[in-house]
Amino acid sequence: MSTKIRLKRIGRRNRPFYRVVVMDSRNRRDGSAIEELGWFNPIEADKPFELKEDRILEWLQKGAQPSDALHGLMKRSGLAHRWHLVQQGLDEKTIEKEMKKWAMTREETLKNRASKAEEKAKKAKEKAKVDAEAAAQAAEEAPAEEAPAEEAPAEEAPAEEAPAEEAPAEEAPAEEAPAEEAPAEEELPKDDEEPANKDKKPKKKK
Repeated sequence: MSTKIRLKRIGRRNRPFYRVVVMDSRNRRDGSAIEELGWFNPIEADKPFELKEDRILEWLQKGAQPSDALHGLMKRSGLAHRWHLVQQGLDEKTIEKEMKKWAMTREETLKNRASKAEEKAKKAKEKAKVDAEAAAQAAEEAPAEEAPAEEAPAEEAPAEEAPAEEAPAEEAPAEEAPAEEAPAEEELPKDDEEPANKDKKPKKKK
């Protein structure tokens, strides 16, 4: 029977939790497990997983194949290194000695990672501070540079009033209107002129 050691999810949505199980490789993902060998909680920071190392080593010796996810946990716990030493045929005393060296190296590696992460966070904080100061300075200088542009339209105001000065020229023809009404006073003769025409008698023809 071909067996595989892998993670089986049992957690709720948005709160994943996994069990480390041995299963027949032909079974479906949510099928029944042959044996539980630990657990993994990605949400937990202090102690995210626990492995039954002796049982896992025993299953590995029987030919069980670890999944990629489980192999990652084995590397973090040192079990992958121990399995590598077992495969080399080393005795238990030598294996324990090598595991102590691995533990010291692992601790130093974690310290270096933490130091680098802290330094990176510090640089990011300083950069954010510099960027904020630069943005604030740019915001203060921006209004002073744009001030002349706002006053430009005020200088062109007299040009807009120029047509208003020519308005009287358009009213000039209106002053000649009385000249057109002058003939109206001579339309009819006056009444006192009619008798003068009547007194004149027509001359008799000889």
